[in-house]
Amino acid sequence: MSIVDLVAKIEKLPAEKLAELEDLVDSWMRKQSLDEPQEKRPVFGSFKGKIVMSDDFDEPLDEFKEYMYP
Repeated sequence: MSIVDLVAKIEKLPAEKLAELEDLVDSWMRKQSLDEPQEKRPVFGSFKGKIVMSDDFDEPLDEFKEYMYP
């Protein structure tokens, strides 16, 4: 069935059926928008325990000792 045929059938519907059809199409559109993936935002604290920092993180590196103050 082509869109033209569908539109011709819709134009022949009585007013109460048009309102019912409009409600049906609206519900399909709402369902479609719910099915589309939503933008996921990170949850605060979701990386807790996944990033580990070594105990000597603040210690000077041996490679830079000659550039450091005595």
